[in-house]
Amino acid sequence: MARKKRIHFVSLGCPKNRVDSEVMLGVARNEGYAITDDAAEAEVIVVNTCGFIGEAKRESIDTIFELGEMKKLGACKKLVVSGCLSQRYPEELSAQMSEVDHFLGSSDMLKLADVLRGSGERMMVGNPANWVVRATDPRVVTGPRASAYVKLAEGCNRTCSFCVIPQLRGKQRSRSADDVVREVTELAATGVKEINLVSQDTVSYGRDLPKEERVALASLVERVADVPGVRWTRLFYLYPETLDEALIDVLANHPRVVKYVDMPLQHAADAMLKRMRRGHGKDRQKRVVERLRNAIPGLTFRTAFIVGHPGETDEEFDELCEFARWAEFERMGVFRYSDEESSGSVVLEGKVPAVVASKRYRKLMSLQRTIARRKNRALVGTSVDVLVEGASDEHELVMKGRHAGQAPDIDGQVYLSGDESRAGQMRRVKITQASDYDLVGEFEGPAERETKTRRVALKMVSA
Repeated sequence: MARKKRIHFVSLGCPKNRVDSEVMLGVARNEGYAITDDAAEAEVIVVNTCGFIGEAKRESIDTIFELGEMKKLGACKKLVVSGCLSQRYPEELSAQMSEVDHFLGSSDMLKLADVLRGSGERMMVGNPANWVVRATDPRVVTGPRASAYVKLAEGCNRTCSFCVIPQLRGKQRSRSADDVVREVTELAATGVKEINLVSQDTVSYGRDLPKEERVALASLVERVADVPGVRWTRLFYLYPETLDEALIDVLANHPRVVKYVDMPLQHAADAMLKRMRRGHGKDRQKRVVERLRNAIPGLTFRTAFIVGHPGETDEEFDELCEFARWAEFERMGVFRYSDEESSGSVVLEGKVPAVVASKRYRKLMSLQRTIARRKNRALVGTSVDVLVEGASDEHELVMKGRHAGQAPDIDGQVYLSGDESRAGQMRRVKITQASDYDLVGEFEGPAERETKTRRVALKMVSA
């Protein structure tokens, strides 16, 4: 039997990009390709890029050039670049990257089939609003065996000054609730226990659908959590607007919806929020935080802020720090502003020097580390459920996993000892040590019986 042709994938950026990469993995599998972790032995290499901010763009470009060397040193015959970077700069990349054989955009995942059959053109970047993933699309889920991301929608209707996502992904296009539940049901049947619901603007799910097809986000979350086999359901990218009582009730009380909220707030000074075109001020943000804290005991609150946005003064940055001290977020991401040529903020006055933005970044992250360390140390001596992910990177005899307050690929981990276990098992663990972001624990009680399911490895790089 002839050896199958081999394909290698690198996925850059966010979890939403990861789902797109997994669809392309499914396309490659359907076309008879074997997936390899070794770029040197692959006849086809695919780089799914991120083009959101300057740092991500640089990483995408560096990765393309690095893997382009495989056309000289390895087995590579076709180098394919897909995703947001090629959607944003198709002509520029085509002119400057002669080593790239095919360009696909952010909604062209299924066109990989044409590339692999030899019928694809070099430039295949289409309209970003032409596609949203469906349960019927091929997909090979990667990463930890019992966890998967599921997209609720694609695109975004917001007009935040710093963001170019609507240009790269188009207007919001929500999936039907039935289609989402169908995909979750199929994933659960393969052993997936944790469903991570993502989109660009999750709280707006369904608003773009015809009236007769609209389903409240709370109802969809309940349906997902009630799928047999699902143990954890997690929500990402909630916008800080008025949250309805039904959604808060589901977060607070459903036994298979984790008490975890991911809500990027971006800033806390009124003037900055206005420049960012966020549509609300600090008072609303404080009310949202207080409401969620009061309604959901044991809540893990993750947010993100931008420092160095045009016009940010020292006083406004201090206001942001004070807000972070007050809110005591369990998780926080901090980003240094990137001047994007097609964003609304690029024309604003008051550019913040890079050295000042970096100083503010370090100060806010230092503040957050102190909060995270204290909250982690409060868990020492308690027992939590942990989803085991496999051997740790530190030592093959040490396992790693996550408790419900730790999202995959984003938050810290729990390092595990005291018993043998297998990836995909849900185990009770007593926490014995804590650091700034990670925990150490010992297994309690016997392991569950599990059916072994093989997963494909996908190189993920978070931008």
